[in-house]
Amino acid sequence: MARLAEALRYYIHERITTDPAWAKIEVILSDANAPGEGEHKIMDFIRRQRSNPAHNPDTVHCLCGADADLIMLGLATHEANFNIIREEFIPNQQRPCELCGQYGHELKECRGLENEEKGPEHADPISKEKNFIFLRIPVLREYLERDLAMENLPFKYDFERVIDDWVFLCFFVGNDFLPHLPSLEIREGAIDRLIKLYKDMVYSMKGYLTKDGDVYMERVERIMLGLGEVEDEIFKRRQQDEERFKAIRKAKKARMSGGRRPQAPAYVPQSGSLIAPLARATPMSGESTRSLAATARVEAMRYSENEEAARRLKTMLKEEGTGNGATADGNQTTANSRKRKAEGPVEVDSDEDPPDDIRLFESGWKDRYYRAKFDVGAEDVAFRRKVAWAYVEGLCWVLKYYYQGCVSWDWYFPYHYAPFASDFDTVSQFKPDFSRKTQPFKPLQQLMSVFPAASKQHLPIHWQKLMTDEDSPIIDLYPVDFRIDLNGKKYAWQGVALLPFVDEDRLLRALEAVESTLTDEERARNTTGPNRIFVGRNHPAFDFFQELYTNTNGGAKFVDIDPAFTYGVTGRISADDTAVAPDQPFPSPVQDKTCPDLAVNGAVMVIYEDPQYPEGFIFPAKRLENAKEIPRALRDSNDRRNDYRPQIGFTRDVPGRASLDASAHRFIQRESNRGFDDRNDRGRGGMYNGGGYRGGGYNSGGYGGRDGTYSYNQNPGYGGGGGGYDRNMPYQNTDRSYGGDRRGYSNSGYDNRGMRGGYAPRSRGGYNGRGTYREWR
Repeated sequence: MARLAEALRYYIHERITTDPAWAKIEVILSDANAPGEGEHKIMDFIRRQRSNPAHNPDTVHCLCGADADLIMLGLATHEANFNIIREEFIPNQQRPCELCGQYGHELKECRGLENEEKGPEHADPISKEKNFIFLRIPVLREYLERDLAMENLPFKYDFERVIDDWVFLCFFVGNDFLPHLPSLEIREGAIDRLIKLYKDMVYSMKGYLTKDGDVYMERVERIMLGLGEVEDEIFKRRQQDEERFKAIRKAKKARMSGGRRPQAPAYVPQSGSLIAPLARATPMSGESTRSLAATARVEAMRYSENEEAARRLKTMLKEEGTGNGATADGNQTTANSRKRKAEGPVEVDSDEDPPDDIRLFESGWKDRYYRAKFDVGAEDVAFRRKVAWAYVEGLCWVLKYYYQGCVSWDWYFPYHYAPFASDFDTVSQFKPDFSRKTQPFKPLQQLMSVFPAASKQHLPIHWQKLMTDEDSPIIDLYPVDFRIDLNGKKYAWQGVALLPFVDEDRLLRALEAVESTLTDEERARNTTGPNRIFVGRNHPAFDFFQELYTNTNGGAKFVDIDPAFTYGVTGRISADDTAVAPDQPFPSPVQDKTCPDLAVNGAVMVIYEDPQYPEGFIFPAKRLENAKEIPRALRDSNDRRNDYRPQIGFTRDVPGRASLDASAHRFIQRESNRGFDDRNDRGRGGMYNGGGYRGGGYNSGGYGGRDGTYSYNQNPGYGGGGGGYDRNMPYQNTDRSYGGDRRGYSNSGYDNRGMRGGYAPRSRGGYNGRGTYREWR
């Protein structure tokens, strides 16, 4: 991480010096030596800026990241124009082979070819330009405003407070710090259920759940007890849904196999043999015999190639064994040393579900749950309430983290599993207290608290022994074997890793004993560092920043930033002893031709501190005054759910759209199967005669027209011309289809209102029934 921080500093200097787009912006870098999570450090910066009078309430924010909690953090800012950008996730992407790193084959098919030997089928896929998803928080707020609306409240409705409550409710279905409640699953409509309980609570208790990051416990208890009353029903319904899904999956599998007996496994020749016995005698022609022999020779050649690949692989592993990554015993890390022996389930491709010993859908589920997960009986009411209190303490900590910053650096939820909602019956008596002063870990201490022993090469030599030596006082914190509880899931990565919780006091005492063994470079890496801000020579604040280095009274003294120079950004700055002065050469920390040295540095770097506020200051969770609302994306008509009609193709709000009821769909499906014939393009004539569809039968994905034309489509298309659908009502299809004798053609939606048998798209471009080109604007 220290090398990465140096590379980022170089990159910022290079961009500001050479790229005109960076010339007049300020860049703030908070590297790994500044404690905290990246997104939460950004949120803290936003909170502190918007609480300063110099802040522009119409500031546009754009946060880049793929974490789902960024949406909640964006809502929690209450800023008028907050956006999130992330790379588009494309499922089923081609992945490289785990052995050779090449594309075009799987691990079981790998032949161990080196890069220069690979053929076209092993080449890397064509690099594609990445698409991005742009999420506008104001649009999300519009949808939430409709879903969370409450009429006839006995007090004034405050949507900003409701947004904060909705963020808090989402914590119950899971977050980075707490497991979700057993009765709440997002795919089962958990958020909708919580919203209903929340609205009932607001009406009955005449108030909201939270305010500025604080939680009203008696109202939380009311919601949880309401959820607890239906927990038994939720578990039973979940079991019914799972049984129904398994039945559907089993029926689908039977349909896919067509009721046939499973095929016998293919024989695989062993040891490069050219002869493969058959399951039973099969009469073959001479041509078939020659083909079988040729196939056997190819298999034998592949076997010999695999033997050669195995030898090359062993050589590769031996060479990798001499790579970098020093360890305490003087050896280098190899692939074997990086493996973790895990005692737990093995992922298999099977339809069988893991055994369910809890059986939440049967009576006695609470006792079985606590005995299996906590090793106590359900009759131990005091323990159940202790777990519930620890859970709500975590909820309070997370909400504070989102709205006020980290209020405690040593808090953690001390259990692997969550309690039931019915166990929250006394949480109204709980009073969270985070007044005790705590400090974050230093960088290397943090690595010792999260790394397994297999990653010891990234730590100082003498610290590594604490993770591996049998006489280490903290050896129990780094188990090699640990259990993974599937907890009702199918795969190990979905389960709960039952690792021991880190004992902070023991860890710090053990590290203090070896603190003196650190080198000067390691001591520097183990020190928390400041944030830094960069500007270029064309930036209005350049001279102001540069004076910190030319003023003899500068030194380490912090001075306040004049927001007139930094487009409203406030805080304090001071000179940085590690900075490279402007107009001086900037050496590149990366030895690569793509990262050359900068002959002349065009940026200035200084230490930056966020605006400071008095102890106990509360950042208000509300919309800033004078903030201009951006134009709304939703219309009033979007909320007419009773009149909702799905948009098909590119035609909007077309009245009188033709539709079929369920019986008509069954009729068409039955007649389609009867008329199926892919021997020619004409199909069977006379299937639908009158009423709109005439002419050809169903043929390989389309209905033929009167002239027996073919519909080129995976989905059914309809022929044009005299045999097409000839009404004043539009038929739309988003796929490609060729018409009948009118030769209508389109790549998008069809609209044959007023056309003489042909089709014309509502989008740009298309052909009308007479074959002339027409554009629709």
